[in-house]
Amino acid sequence: MKLNPQRGASRGRQFVSAKAVDAHLRYLQRDGVTCDGEKGQLYSAERDVEDGHAFLERGGEDRHQFRFIVSAEDGSEYPDLKPFIRRLMSQMEEDLGTKLDWVAVDHFNTAHPHSHIVLRGVDDTGKNLIIAREYISHGIRERAAELATLDLGPRTDQEIKAKLRLEIGEDRLTAIDRRLIHEMDAERVVSSGDRDPFQQSLRAGRLQKLASLGLADNIDGGRWQLADGLEDTLRRLAERSDIVRTMQWALKEKGLSRPWLDRAEFVANDPDAAPLIGRVVMRGLADEHRDRHYLIVDGVDGHVHYVDIGLGQHVEPVPEGAIVCVSGRGLGVRDADRTVAEIAAVNGGRYSVDLHLRHDPTATQAFATTHVRRLEAIRRATGGVALNADGSWTIAPDHVYRAAAYEARAHHDRPVDIEPLSTVPLDALVHAEAATWLDRELTASQPAAIRDAGFGREARQALAQRAQWLIDAELADRHGQQLRLRSGALATLKYRELSEAGHRFAQELGKPVRDIAPGQRVEGQLVRQVDLKSGRFALVENSREFSLVPWRDVLARRLGQQVVGIMRADGIDWRFGRVRAGPDIGL
Repeated sequence: MKLNPQRGASRGRQFVSAKAVDAHLRYLQRDGVTCDGEKGQLYSAERDVEDGHAFLERGGEDRHQFRFIVSAEDGSEYPDLKPFIRRLMSQMEEDLGTKLDWVAVDHFNTAHPHSHIVLRGVDDTGKNLIIAREYISHGIRERAAELATLDLGPRTDQEIKAKLRLEIGEDRLTAIDRRLIHEMDAERVVSSGDRDPFQQSLRAGRLQKLASLGLADNIDGGRWQLADGLEDTLRRLAERSDIVRTMQWALKEKGLSRPWLDRAEFVANDPDAAPLIGRVVMRGLADEHRDRHYLIVDGVDGHVHYVDIGLGQHVEPVPEGAIVCVSGRGLGVRDADRTVAEIAAVNGGRYSVDLHLRHDPTATQAFATTHVRRLEAIRRATGGVALNADGSWTIAPDHVYRAAAYEARAHHDRPVDIEPLSTVPLDALVHAEAATWLDRELTASQPAAIRDAGFGREARQALAQRAQWLIDAELADRHGQQLRLRSGALATLKYRELSEAGHRFAQELGKPVRDIAPGQRVEGQLVRQVDLKSGRFALVENSREFSLVPWRDVLARRLGQQVVGIMRADGIDWRFGRVRAGPDIGL
C-alpha cells in the first residue's frame, strides 16, 4: 500500500493467536529477504538482534497483539530501515502515551523494501493496549509519511505527474479509475474532458486503455460508458499480474525453465478437478497483511502452478523440493451433517454414537465415530454444537445450515488439501532403502499422468531408474513392459527404513524401540513428527520404550501430550480421551 503524494504507508492488524504469531515470526525470518539474500533478523528499539522466543514468552498471556507492515514508497533510498522504524515506533509511543514492546524484520526481497512489526498488546503498566481503529487505519500511515518526507523531502510536482502517467497503462484499479467511477452517471457514462489539461490527458489515455481491455466503450463526443463490474475485473487482473510476476521470479531464483500455462493459477475450488502432483518450488505470502500463503508447484504435467493455500496457520510446513499432491477441497454440506441432523430431529435435538447405532442398525461404531469427529471440528471452529456431560451432543434445528456456513469459512481459510508424498527430493528416492513415492507410482492401478516435460520428465527418469534398482535388489521382476513387485517388497523396504530410524532414535533416547503389530496398543507422549522416505511417522515415547507409528494430521495439535491408540491394518485408531459416559472419542 502506497501513500501519494506523501512518502510512507502502513497497514495494521490486531490478532489473538499465539500460534499464528510464532509462525509469522518464523516466516518473517526466512532465508532470502535481506539485501544479500540472507535470513531476516528480528530487532527491537534497543537491540539489532532480538530473541524471538523471549518476545513470545513475554507476550504469552497477552489478550491480543498487533501486526503492521510499513513501507516507504522510496524505501530503496534508505540503506538501513532500522532507524526509520525506531523513530516511527518512538512517535507512536508519544501518540499513545506508553512505552511499547515490539520487534521488527526488514524485507528487501520485493521492489519496495518494507518492514514487518509485531507489537505486544499491553502498555507499560501491563494493562491491555487499546489503539483506536482510526489510528491504526490512518494515524500510523500519516506518521510514517511525515518521517519519510522529513528524510527525503516533499514529492515534487514532476514526481507526482510521472507517477500518475504510469497509471494510464496499468492492469489494475488506479486512482484515475476511482475518479472516473465517482463521476459517472446512472448509465455509467463519463466524459474524458477536464478543465485541467494534464488531468484530461490522463483521463483520455486511461479510457483508451480500458477500451483495449473491453471495459469501456466510446459513445460519441468524448463520452464513454464504463463496463459493469469494472472494479472487480481490474482487481482480478492485478491479482493475475502479481501471480505471473511471482512465478517468473520464483522460476528465475530456482533456475527453472518451464512452458508457460494457459492459466497461471491452479483452480483450487473444484473438487472434481484432477489432483495436482509435483515438486514444491517455493512457499510464500500472497497477502502478508492477511497471512494468506501460496505454493509454487512444479507439476508432473510439465507446467508450473501457483496455488492459493489459504491461511498459513492451517497449512503445515512443507520443505522446498518435497513432492506433494494438491487437491481442491469440497465445498458444501456433507452427508454426515445431514445424518446428524436427521438423528437429532427424532431424538429431541441430541446426537450420540449410541443413538446413531439404534437409528441405523447397519452402521458400525467406527462409521458413527466419523460423525463425532465432524462435530468436534465444527465445535472447535464455531461452537455451533455443544458436547454434553454424558457424551451426547446438542444439535440445533438449523444444523445443516450451520454446517454449510462452517464449510464455507473453512474452505476460504484452507481451499486445498496438501498431501506430502515425499518430504525428501526426487533424486534421494531412486536408491532409497525405503518404500517411496516412486514405488507406489510404479505399482499404482491408476498412476499419475506424467508428461515427458519439465518435472514430469525428471519423474519419468527417476521411475525408470527406481524400477531397475528394485530388479537389481531382487524386489521386483519385469514381465514384458510391466513391473511387478515381489510379495512383501514394500513392507520389506518400509521395515528396513523404520529399523534404521528406530536404531538411531534408540541411541538418542537411551531406550529400546517397540514394534507395534495390528491389534496392539500404543501409549505414551507424542514427542515429535518424523519424516522418512517411506512417509510421515509419529514418535510416541513412554518411560520404558518408544515406537514409530503412522502419522495423521490430527496429531499436529497433540504434540507433547499423552496419546493412546490401537494399531489397525490401515493405521492407528487414536483415542485422545474418554467422555464420562459412553464410548471413547476416536480421532
